[in-house]
Amino acid sequence: MSQHVEALKAKGGSVGFVPTMGALHNGHLSLVEKGLSENSIVVVSIFVNPTQFDNQDDLIKYPRTLDADVSLLKTIGDTTILVYAPTVEDIYNDNITSQAFTFGGLEHEMEGAFRDGHFDGVGTIVKRLFEIVRPGKAYFGEKDFQQLQIIKKMVELYKMPLEVIGCPIYRAEDGLAMSSRNTRLTSEHRAVAPFIYKTLKTAKIKFGTKSAKDVSEWVEKQFKKQPLLELEYFIIADIETLKPIKRKSTKKTYRAFIAVYAGDIRLIDNIALN
Repeated sequence: MSQHVEALKAKGGSVGFVPTMGALHNGHLSLVEKGLSENSIVVVSIFVNPTQFDNQDDLIKYPRTLDADVSLLKTIGDTTILVYAPTVEDIYNDNITSQAFTFGGLEHEMEGAFRDGHFDGVGTIVKRLFEIVRPGKAYFGEKDFQQLQIIKKMVELYKMPLEVIGCPIYRAEDGLAMSSRNTRLTSEHRAVAPFIYKTLKTAKIKFGTKSAKDVSEWVEKQFKKQPLLELEYFIIADIETLKPIKRKSTKKTYRAFIAVYAGDIRLIDNIALN
């Protein structure tokens, strides 16, 4: 993989990179298309990373659809997309453990507080893939906004020679953020799941005139009325530190972050507030 990329660079080509865990959907394709618009070739990695799952049942059930993923990618670029699908042994040899990272405290907020060791696993695999693929630019969706900020911090800390680019959340027509986990939703849960984004949009409007505490309490009340969805957290945070808001400031930029269970499927989303 590394030799192939270096040979391309030697000819003056540029390399974009979209790391994925497969089960590709239109959200992934939007990242690849952005990469194709800015690079000679885009490498798409497809690898279900065992070290970022705190729930082993979730790891086992995670969809693995490599043939379908490759077919989908061919619809947007047959010669300009390179699929890299390593095995667990390729990446970890016989040592399937995470490197311990410090991301300036970003790793302890939100997802880090609810998913033990998750961002050590993310950092481990993304750093390894960056070292193998050596892209000039890497593309990540803003649905995993905390992950995006953490990867930017890792690139800064390790002085990696690449640019990390965040891309807008890709949504279904009814507003549900695209996720590989959506395919595992029951028909009942899929029908009610757009309530998550609908609630975020109203929370954004309320944030213009009300305190963060009032908005959070309103969101909690809305989910108590929705028996098919269980709210895990709703947090309004500073996008730089990811720390929950204490007092609203016109000098800071905020996002609302949410995690919800639809049955046993965990869905996350977020929205810019100002």
